[in-house]
Amino acid sequence: MTNSATTDQEPAFIEVGEGEGSRRIAVRARAGSGPGLFWLGGFNSDMRGTKALALDAWAAEHRRACIRFDYSGHGESGGAFIDGTIGRWLEESVAVFEQFARGPQVVIGSSMGGWMALLLARAIAKREAPVATLAGLVLIAPAPDFTEQLMWNSFSDEIREEIKTKGVWMRPSEYDDGTPYPITRALIEEGRNHLLLGSAIEVGCPVRILQGAQDPDVPWQHAFALAHRLPAEDVVLTMIQDGDHRLSRPQDIARILAAVAEMG
Repeated sequence: MTNSATTDQEPAFIEVGEGEGSRRIAVRARAGSGPGLFWLGGFNSDMRGTKALALDAWAAEHRRACIRFDYSGHGESGGAFIDGTIGRWLEESVAVFEQFARGPQVVIGSSMGGWMALLLARAIAKREAPVATLAGLVLIAPAPDFTEQLMWNSFSDEIREEIKTKGVWMRPSEYDDGTPYPITRALIEEGRNHLLLGSAIEVGCPVRILQGAQDPDVPWQHAFALAHRLPAEDVVLTMIQDGDHRLSRPQDIARILAAVAEMG
């Protein structure tokens, strides 16, 4: 379900970072009432994916604010994907949130975006009198710590050696056109600065997790490990028995929108 406003809306651009590290980040911010929706996409995906467009269309229909953007090296943003790290993309997420979001926000994070959402929540909690706050998190096949738990720890010795010596390994893609994409030593090593699953994760808002039991990229056990690290109150994990990683089927989209609507 999309509308012409969704597909035709031109992005705004902001600069994040300084000097040679500056990146031009593409943002689509729909005006509307609150709580607003704030979308955080996955690794190697962009803000024109099925779930992001469905959320934007839902926001338009309900006259709710909605913010989407592309990380550097993704979609319409500048920068190279190979230069990306968790810290770099988190810096961009925080910058977009602080410049565009106002009032309570429901943050929806898919895959890597789930990790970003948790890190964003932690960053916001450290701010004094932020102009935007969290009404809730909706995490879709969330992948906190994936650079370590789901990549490095599962790579063969040969792949690890290639990353160590060459600084990059080209990972075959099972999605889209099948073009391999780079996994860099910087992505792995810098990711260790942002690991969350070793201790309790305080987010200060309700959390809804949607996880497919047939997910080949983020095993359902990973979602359970995350749920155990979150506060016990108002955290709901929904297991979709026949769901895959993308959770982009109509019935999956309906569940995601229901979780968002539940947040107010």
